[in-house]
Parts: sequence; structure tokens; C-alpha cells
Amino acid sequence: MSRKDKILSGNALYTFIAIIIGFVAGAVLLAVAGINPGVAYGKLLNGVFGQVKYVTWGVVYAAPLILTGLSVAFSFRTGVFNIGAEGQFVVGSIAACVVGIVFHLPAPLHIFLCIVAAVAAGALWGVIVGFLKVKRGINEVLSYIMFNWIAFYLSNYIVNLKAIRRVGGGEASQDVADTARILAPEFVKTATRCTAANWGIVIAVAAAILVWFIISKTTLGYQLRAVGFSKSAAEYGGINTNKMFLTAMAISGALAGLGGAVQTLGMAGRVSQFASQEQYGFQGITVALIGSSHPVGCIFAGVFYGAMKYGGGKLSLVNAPAEVVDIIMGIIIFFIAISHIFKVIFNRKKGGK
Repeated sequence: MSRKDKILSGNALYTFIAIIIGFVAGAVLLAVAGINPGVAYGKLLNGVFGQVKYVTWGVVYAAPLILTGLSVAFSFRTGVFNIGAEGQFVVGSIAACVVGIVFHLPAPLHIFLCIVAAVAAGALWGVIVGFLKVKRGINEVLSYIMFNWIAFYLSNYIVNLKAIRRVGGGEASQDVADTARILAPEFVKTATRCTAANWGIVIAVAAAILVWFIISKTTLGYQLRAVGFSKSAAEYGGINTNKMFLTAMAISGALAGLGGAVQTLGMAGRVSQFASQEQYGFQGITVALIGSSHPVGCIFAGVFYGAMKYGGGKLSLVNAPAEVVDIIMGIIIFFIAISHIFKVIFNRKKGGK
């Protein structure tokens, strides 16, 4: 296969084109609304790259998105559509928060225990849905949607428990102990002027490398991918598909739960009572699609989305709606989704030569 053929049959070119189309469509909508696209995009770019502080905030926003993106990407690679990353993220957040408030331990041990609790909670949330699918044949997409709402209300219930809720009200939990925070050293926060700078991005990148290793270099990864490609063929090859399905659900949920821990122990420091879904899990679907469901791709996609989320908040300074970022991301996903059509056309033309 020539270099040109590799590019046309790969995902990177179509993702880049989709991003360009997304920004062009966003510019058209801004112009229709009477807003100068050049001014709006200039403010967006300045909000992303204008200062070291802005870049750092973009990275802080990116860390949980990378992890929820990895959660969805891992499930995609194993033939499962994990629309439940939102609920897994939420139970991971509240588990890390509770352990961070209730326990009093030295910093490294306290952080480790919070992360373990979050990972276990996310994994459990995934396994329950997997069990319902394997044992009762209940569609996992429907179960995931319901479990997202169960996690939502469960979190609100726990936040308002007497031992957890914030003293003096405020519809939020207490702050987790300082020993449970994963904040960066003071000199980093001072240098970047970002008070929420934390080790979340390091955890997210490490998780991405681990996921890549599992999928690409281990027997477990081979079995999971085999089930994703063809369940019947995997069964014929002697693979226990039900076991692999539950394993995929558990690992996917664990990654989303880890994302919740990073958000709580890093930027937020507490869990607030939700008025609506957090959206990190759903945004993880976007990250996974932009990253072509590849662990390394999720890193870049998460950083891109995190920068857009933070920079988009600056659009209000030029009277442009911050929601334009969501429109751009939605259009990008639409064109990534239909890129398969162009690949089919390319392959047909190639075959007809």
C-alpha cells in the first residue's frame, strides 16, 4: 500500500477535515448571528494560548476528559458501546470524595485509597450492567442510561448526608482533606498562575499508555479485540466471550471512575449537588471518536477538547455564546461519523482500477 493509500484509508485525514469543517460551520453561524467570526475565534485562540495560565487550565480540563475518552475508546475496541461512562464518572467522583473526607491518612496513602475507591466504584458500575446483559439478556445501552440516572441521584443523596455535606449549606460536600488532593507543588501553581494545576494529566497519560499496552501487547487484549471483531468467531476459537464482556465492562468503568477521582481530587476538591448531568462521560464519547478509539489519540483529543472548553468560556467577552464550542464539536463528530462513507468510496474506486 502506497503512502497516499494509507493516508486515505486511515482516520487522521478525515478527523482533520472534520475539525476544519466544524470551525467553518461555527464561523458561518457566528456571522449569521451578527458576530465577527475573526474576532470570536481570535478570542478563543487567545483564551487557549494567550498565557501560560490559559494553557495550564486547558490541560487541567483535559485530564478527566482523556480518562472518560479512554473508557469509551476501550469499550469501542472490544465491541461494547459504553454510554454509561457518565454514571461511572459520577460514582468514581463520589467514592473518592467520601474516602477523602472520612479517612485521615498520610498524603500518599490517602490519595492511593481515594483512587482505588473510585476505580472500584466505576468498575462495579460497569460490571453490574454487564451481569444484567450476560445473565438476563438486558440491553446494555438501556441499562447504562438508567444507571447514569441512578448514579446522579445517588451522588446527590450522599452529598446531603450529615457526615458529608458542607457545613453551613451550599449544596455541596465538604472539601476533601489536603492529604487527598493531587495538586501540583506550589512553585508550579505560582509559575503557571493556575491554582488548580494538578497531577491529573500525568495520571491520564499513564492510563492511556497502560490501556495501549493491554490492548496491543497482551493476551487479554487480543481476546478482548477478538470478541469485539466477532463474538461468534471468538467463541469458536475457545474464548469465553461472557467473561471477556464483563472484563471489558469492568476496565471501561474503572477508567471512567478514575476520571471522576482526578476531577474531584484535582480541580474540584469536592462534589456539588447536581442540577443536571456532569457531561464528562458523554464528552468522553466525543474524545474517543476524535481520537479514533486509540489510547494515544485520546490524549490529543482530550487536550483539544479541554482547551476548547476553557477557551470557549472567553467568548462571552466578545458577546459570542460559549455554546458555539458545543456546536463546533457536534459538527466535528457528525463528519467523523460519516467519514466511513468516504473510505468506502475510496476503496471502491481503488478496486475498480
